[in-house]
Formats: sequence, structure tokens, C-alpha cells
Amino acid sequence: MFSNRQTLSACTSILVGKKATADGSTMIGRNEDCRSAWPKHMTVHPHQEDIENNHYSSPDKDNDFEIDLPSTSFKYTATPEWTNEYGTFEEDGINEFNVAMSATESAYANRRVLGYDPLLKSGIAEEAMINVVLPFVKTAREGVERLGQIVSEHGAAEANGVLFSDENEVWYFEIGSGHYWVAQQIPADSYAVVANQLAIQEVNFSDHDNFITAPGIRDFVRKHHLNSARTGFNFRNIFGTHSLSDEIYNTPRVWDGQRLLNPEIYQEPMDENLPFIRKANRLLHRDDIEAVLASHFKGTEYDPIGNGPEELKKKFRPISLAKTQESHILQIRSNVPETLKGIHWLALGVTAQSSFVPFYASATDVHPAYKKGTKDYSPDSAYWIYKLVSVLVDPHYLEFGKMLADTQDDLYAQFTHLVEETDRHATELSGDEQIDYLTKQSIRFQQVGIDRMQALTSKLITAATDMSTLNFKTDMNL
Repeated sequence: MFSNRQTLSACTSILVGKKATADGSTMIGRNEDCRSAWPKHMTVHPHQEDIENNHYSSPDKDNDFEIDLPSTSFKYTATPEWTNEYGTFEEDGINEFNVAMSATESAYANRRVLGYDPLLKSGIAEEAMINVVLPFVKTAREGVERLGQIVSEHGAAEANGVLFSDENEVWYFEIGSGHYWVAQQIPADSYAVVANQLAIQEVNFSDHDNFITAPGIRDFVRKHHLNSARTGFNFRNIFGTHSLSDEIYNTPRVWDGQRLLNPEIYQEPMDENLPFIRKANRLLHRDDIEAVLASHFKGTEYDPIGNGPEELKKKFRPISLAKTQESHILQIRSNVPETLKGIHWLALGVTAQSSFVPFYASATDVHPAYKKGTKDYSPDSAYWIYKLVSVLVDPHYLEFGKMLADTQDDLYAQFTHLVEETDRHATELSGDEQIDYLTKQSIRFQQVGIDRMQALTSKLITAATDMSTLNFKTDMNL
């Protein structure tokens, strides 16, 4: 199945700098899109010291990547697949140093570049990236440098984009061929939306604070005459693709995200020259980021569940769709103690039909329901609890949409209040007592979300019983 998982992956990402947010936090988020029924779990990996012969070998039979790892592994959160038969795909997490990482945004390199530096079966792929990078770095910049060294030395099996952040910096890293990559720091007052295409544009090789690149990338491009521009070094144009697929499948999602955060700017959804970096027309809150990840062109004629012409409702691929396995927002906050800075917000299933549940990155365990779930429905799995709501809402969106939206709004407000309450009490604790409290609270948050979704499910099933096509209006006098 996932020997060619990248052909199924179609994520959308957003990165936001600390001066672009209302509360001064950094946020990176992504929808992990692959299959409409492919459960995710959540886990916390503990800190480990003196690991003997620490080595990673890909469990994917179609990938030969392996690497020796440091003997010390930092604690981190992650969302692995329900099975590791095709790879672990841990996808997103925050480590004990409040470094956040999301991997990956699948992308595509052009045939001209791949002719000179092809992708490698023995190179690193999406499934391994969290495992071999996040437990071994203390800053976002270190994350970029470690992944870059791995790609340069071991090669890459896929073209990908990877998100990194810490309390101060947000970075986007892109692999454009078997060994060549670039990374750009997102300006603190700006954001970026990315959708399955190489996104980084002009690279400033003299600005070492904001750009990190693979060794020799300019010489590689120069040697093989890959740059069509007379001046500059536009990574997207040199390494990326420009096809009808981009204009139908990828670019409209970037347009939709920028439409939500900069509605005052007129742009066309198929414009391949949309900027990588933008400044929003306001300071952004978490619900702004959620709105982007849950968007399906709402308010436009392209909305698949809207009132536009049928031919336009199916013209473009929306950000939120049925194939989303999970969506996450990794928030690193300022002005709170170190143990409270990282919050891993996780929405299982379809983003537009789910809710983001907070989890303190300092916590040491997750709710039992987040450890369960296989490819077949099971009522004790958190993934399937959220997914069931989607299945029930889909056939009756006009009738059930408000019930879902009301539940989502209530949960947003409740979680905001619970996090504030937990922050306040946690600052009165320290050491193991504080971590134990944060763990219990995080599990409590997950239970709150499960309870509300199960209550909503009950209402939806009850209401749906009267929507059968076998219904007939009965004369009460008969």
C-alpha cells in the first residue's frame, strides 16, 4: 500500500510566526491526508539515556533507509499509524525542549532536476522523519540542520516539506531532489500556507539567519543549467513543478488559506505566482489557524457542500476532506513556564467535522482510547469516535451541520477555559507533581472531547431515524 504512500498523501500546512499571533506564540499546523479510514494513535515517548546500539531501520519493505542514532533520546509526543507495516509515520510532535516538528507536506520535484539527482530507495522518507530528528534536537534550527545533514548524506526517497518551530522561530524545510534541499525561516510577523508543491521562492544565500541550504546546491544547479531565470535563485521554479495538477489540486488551497487571512487582497485560485509568505490583515488566534485547516472554500462557489454550480463545486480540491487522518496545531507559547509552553492540539479524522483537543507536551501518557483503533470501526477508539460523527453528518449536512458546529464552538470555548485554569493551577506545582497534574489534565481534556462527540453521535443517530427513504406521511385517522 504505502510503498508509494506519497501518491496518496495530500496534506495542507500552515506556519505562523510569534509576532503574527495575538498571544505571541508560534504555531505550525497540518492536515495529514491519506485515506478516509486509516486510524491514527497518539503516544508519548519517554526520555532515554545510554541506549545501546541505537539504530533506525525502516519497517517499510519498499524503503531501505537506516541510520545510527545518538544514545540519548529526548521525550516527545507523536501520532503514529495504527500499524507500522508500511512505516511508523509518527507525523507530528513536540519534544522536551519545546521543539515542534510536523513531517511531511508531500511535494513533487520536476523531471529535469530528478534526471541529475534522482530520489533514492535508501533515502529518508516521511515515515521516518519524526523518529530520527525530533528526539535529538534542542531548537528548530537544529532540527533543520539535522534533517539537512541526513538528506545530504543518506539521500531522500521523496520530495517533501517539513515544518519546525520553537518558542522564537518557525522554519519550513523543503527537499527538492535526492540530495538537495533548502530551508527558510518564516518572518516573525508573517505566515505561510503550503499545499503539495515546493513553495520556497527566492533564496538569499548571504542571509544565513533566515536561509539554510544543502551544500553545493548552487554549483549543482549551475553545472546542469537548471535555472531558467537570468537572475536570482527561485527554488520553486528550479526544483518544483508547474502543471495543470498544481493549478487544480494545489494552488487553490493556498489561495483559500490566504483568502481567509487576507480577504482584502484579490487573487485568482489558479494563480501559480501566489506568494509563499504573507502578513495577515490582523493578529491571528488559534481559531484562525483552525479555520484554515478546516476550510472547504466556504463562502465561495467552489464549496463542495455549498450552493454554487455543480461544475464549480468539484473543480478544486479543498483543504479539509474525507481523507484526513488527523489534523494538528503545534503551539509553543511564551510567557509561561517551560513545562507549560508546548501544547499539541489534535483533531482526529476530518478537520471540518472534528475538534482540536489540547494536550500538554510535558504530559507522560495519553487517554486509552487514543491508543486504540484499527482499519475496521471500533467504538472504543478515539479516532473512530470522531470519524463516526463525520459519517453521520455527511449525508445530512444541511440538517446536522448546525448541531456539529454548536458542539465544535462549545468545545473550543471549554478547552480554552480548561487550559487557562490548568495553567493557573500548574504554576503552583513543581517537579513530578506538576507533570503528573498536566498528564491527568491532558487525559481529562481528551475525555471531554470523547464525551461530547459520543453525546452528539447519540443525537445524530436519533434524528437520522426519521430520514429514511422508506418514510411515508401517515394519516393519524387511519
